[in-house]
Amino acid sequence: MQQKSEPKRSYRFFDLVMALFVTVLITSNIASSAKIVDWGFSIGGVRMAFDGGTLLFPISYIFGDVLVEVYGFKKSRRVIWTGFGAMALCALTLSLVRVLPGEAAWQQYTGQAAYDAVLGGMSSGGLVIASLVAYFLGEYSNSVVMAVMKVKTEGKFLWLRTITSTLVGEGVDSLIFTLIASLFGVFPWEIFTSLVLTNYIFKVAVEALFTPFTYRIVNGLKKAENEDYYDRDTRFNPL
Repeated sequence: MQQKSEPKRSYRFFDLVMALFVTVLITSNIASSAKIVDWGFSIGGVRMAFDGGTLLFPISYIFGDVLVEVYGFKKSRRVIWTGFGAMALCALTLSLVRVLPGEAAWQQYTGQAAYDAVLGGMSSGGLVIASLVAYFLGEYSNSVVMAVMKVKTEGKFLWLRTITSTLVGEGVDSLIFTLIASLFGVFPWEIFTSLVLTNYIFKVAVEALFTPFTYRIVNGLKKAENEDYYDRDTRFNPL
């Protein structure tokens, strides 16, 4: 006898969390292309400088933790792929705009050189590949660690799970992104170590500082959605 499949649940806030997650991704990637920020000091001879997107990008990992904690890995994977598609579409659009002819007044007051300098990186193959690969591997690693640790700890020690998953996910993301971007000439090799180290320290610090807010969001969503998913029988297939 064929078993009936369980009806799909409808969630009140899942789409909102996904929309905010994707917005953070796209905004931070454009900011990464636009500017490298210098904190003005060094640690151990390594200059503390980071790409502009680092200011906002760590928030995406907080959303990732919330998604896995409340809705489970499969729902989180759906959001990861949605973000991947949105980033790819953004890069494709900027690439198309880059090669289209500019209007005369725009050329005079702004110009192709300014567009290339600010948004050219976001539409260049190197930064697009770096962003997409690093984003997917980092978010996937973060989600798997978060889901596995939730089962292992029986739902306890949320702070430990969010910070540990971020240590892994952000480590993968920062290293892969900077490595690929540097290989394609987006960033000079002279600041490779600085970018990796500063990005990593800043992102993990943001996660740790926002832990009280993560608790409030998680607890609020669990109550509102009447959901607290455990990935006990989940196969962590990235597809």
